Amino acid sequence: MKTLTPPQTTLHASNVILGLMRISTLDDQEINALVGTAREAGINVFDHADVYGGDHLCERRFGDAVTFTPAERESVIIQSKVGIRNGFWDFSKEHILSSVEKTLAALRTDYLDTLLLHRPDTLMEPDEVAAAFDSLHGSGKVRNFGVSNETPGQIELLKRSVQQPLAFNQMQLSITHAPLIAAGMAANMAGLDQSIDRDNGILDYSRLHDITLQAWSPFQKGFFDGVFIGDRENFGPLNDALDEIASAHGVTPTGIAVAWITRHPASMQVVLGTTKPERVTQSAAGSDVRLDREEWYRLFTAAGHKLP
Repeated sequence: MKTLTPPQTTLHASNVILGLMRISTLDDQEINALVGTAREAGINVFDHADVYGGDHLCERRFGDAVTFTPAERESVIIQSKVGIRNGFWDFSKEHILSSVEKTLAALRTDYLDTLLLHRPDTLMEPDEVAAAFDSLHGSGKVRNFGVSNETPGQIELLKRSVQQPLAFNQMQLSITHAPLIAAGMAANMAGLDQSIDRDNGILDYSRLHDITLQAWSPFQKGFFDGVFIGDRENFGPLNDALDEIASAHGVTPTGIAVAWITRHPASMQVVLGTTKPERVTQSAAGSDVRLDREEWYRLFTAAGHKLP
């Protein structure tokens, strides 16, 4: 498992993350098996959100099922997100602070290694966010901060008030859903949908400002449209390429889908959403695969993206 020290932090993190958004229906034994498999594969980052399962449910299931010794707790990175409520978004100081307190209680931990703002709140007051972050950081309850699904402009607005580094941005990315990469590959091409910049250049901005991108839904066709792996009706050439490249590297197509993201020099992390230990193992194996340029671009074009 490849690791990195994300810029603006002192964390020692795996480049594959286990996301826990779907564990609400698992029993303690199943959750422990999932987490144990991740740890055995070298994954040390666990991603949560207050909204997963509804009202901190997935966080509580994790906290109930998984017990870390003090030494183990220091060796893992627990990340959560705040801001999505029932039908609206909320970055108010009051909500951020109250939600983090519930998250800590649910996870049975004294601190979060990282807190992300989950989705942009257009009613955000940057000074309120800054006050919340100052309180959480000063009390030792949150050590690092970041955002999720935010544009460069939204991050810059926050940075006018927030003193702590915004070290992470969690964005949707897969081989088939890759606008943050694909748009820059076809800049200024009239009539080509791919050339539309949908995030204001977040990829280059992140590299320029030392923000680590975390890729969520790494196997999804689009926005929760199902996985592309094995979908030969819609992605036949891509699956052919995945199979051949996977065979050449001694891993599964799932591992190659991870390797396609981690190959990018932006040093992204990949957030898994599976509840199946075998998929965790297959995904983690991709961390150690380095695709060459020909393989990477073959997957890119087989997914339907253009090289003008």
